[in-house]
Amino acid sequence: MRTSLTDDVLDRAFGHPRGVLGRIGGALMARGNGPTERHVVAVARPTAEETVLVVGPGPGVGLAEAAAAARRVIGVDPSAEMLELCRKRCAEAARRGTVELRLGSVDDTGQDNASVDVVLSVNTVPLWSDRAAGFAELLRVLRPGGRLVLSAHEKWLPVPRHALADELTDAGFTDVQTWVWDPPGPMAGRAAQLRARRPD
Repeated sequence: MRTSLTDDVLDRAFGHPRGVLGRIGGALMARGNGPTERHVVAVARPTAEETVLVVGPGPGVGLAEAAAAARRVIGVDPSAEMLELCRKRCAEAARRGTVELRLGSVDDTGQDNASVDVVLSVNTVPLWSDRAAGFAELLRVLRPGGRLVLSAHEKWLPVPRHALADELTDAGFTDVQTWVWDPPGPMAGRAAQLRARRPD
């Protein structure tokens, strides 16, 4: 049975990482979510001419993977601890100006209209306080034809993945697809994944 203390510990480690628990959670996320982060980047296939927005990059595994392929990568996270881990993991890319980090959230990314080509996010959807506002923000910042790829632990989804796909369609996305993916290794459970596009 979950208690308020358990919920607080989980939130400090994984939900909104902060303090010592946040740093421990970040290390666990880097190991457990790493394969999924890399898989999501592979699904999105960013190119050397594109700008990628990573919402909730956590310790920066997917951010680093995207930075190896894209012209520019922006990480937006509400946790200062996670952004510091991203800075360390992506130090060279940050020095080159390839990676930019900022405090923010899915419904307040701080990006201009139609300014990014790809949006990626892993294991953040269950934490969003307002999915409609989040999807609206991601549609706003994507350029026409831009791509969105989301992944989350299937068992933690707030609604079934097909319902999330419907929400993306309602938000204005097109070519919405959803599937499940089983990450390698014992630390990550089955992932529900979605891909969509902003209309041209």
